[in-house]
Amino acid sequence: MPDKIIEKSPAKINLFLKIINRRDDGFHNIRTGITFIDLFDEITVQPHSKFQVIYTGNFAPKNNLFEDCIIDKLFTYINEDKPKLLFTISKNFPYEAGLGSASSNVASVIKILENLEIIKKKNIFDYVDLGSDVPIFLNQKDALVRGRGDLIANVHFPKYYFLLIRPSFKCSTKKMYDSFQPSDFDYNAEFDLEEINDQDSGNDFEKILKKNEPEFLSIINFLEDFDDVIFSRLTGSGSCIYSVFEKKEHAINAQKKFQQSFSNLWTHLSENNLVNLF
Repeated sequence: MPDKIIEKSPAKINLFLKIINRRDDGFHNIRTGITFIDLFDEITVQPHSKFQVIYTGNFAPKNNLFEDCIIDKLFTYINEDKPKLLFTISKNFPYEAGLGSASSNVASVIKILENLEIIKKKNIFDYVDLGSDVPIFLNQKDALVRGRGDLIANVHFPKYYFLLIRPSFKCSTKKMYDSFQPSDFDYNAEFDLEEINDQDSGNDFEKILKKNEPEFLSIINFLEDFDDVIFSRLTGSGSCIYSVFEKKEHAINAQKKFQQSFSNLWTHLSENNLVNLF
């Protein structure tokens, strides 16, 4: 293999997210519109004396290690020996934020290992039990995602400019799903079709945060008052919130205004549908 391989690992945005029902296997059926943005972690792979994963960057975990490392789990999942490789992952966007951090990282590692012929190429849906978002990150195209992440229909979303905000709180995906009550299910399953329809708006996880996180309400109300904003929303199970604009200058102006009132919070400007995004 080469002395070094570098792969981009993108963030995703959920343009809408509806939770249909709870499945018998404990997971949930959802439908969500996903687009990818120009915000990336960077994965560097090098030959090494042993298998090792190190995290660096602005959003690296404590001690540069995740206790529950999905890349470590990958090899148990596919029943393969761990290769003697060093994976250095520069964390450039937040985790536990609804941007797909862990799933994006492991999908990029899978692609690298397949290209090196270290592991056999599989159908992308074979990885859904490793992580429900792993198939969509292996797909890496705008899509309507259904089921538990195992039904993907490629679509094309408009060009958008995003203002991303990370609140001071984090959101565990498992805890967010566990907090969802039967009374919270309000999507008519008859509309759970392969085409986007009028019910596909909003993010159902916002119901939980509106009850439990005053900071969420403060931020979302502030964002919705922007001129030229199309909509403001939670991405994934949170905690990141975003506003959508048709023009870049509108997003830039919104970021400046937001930072004047919330100077302690991380913000980032991104866009989707770039040529050669990956």
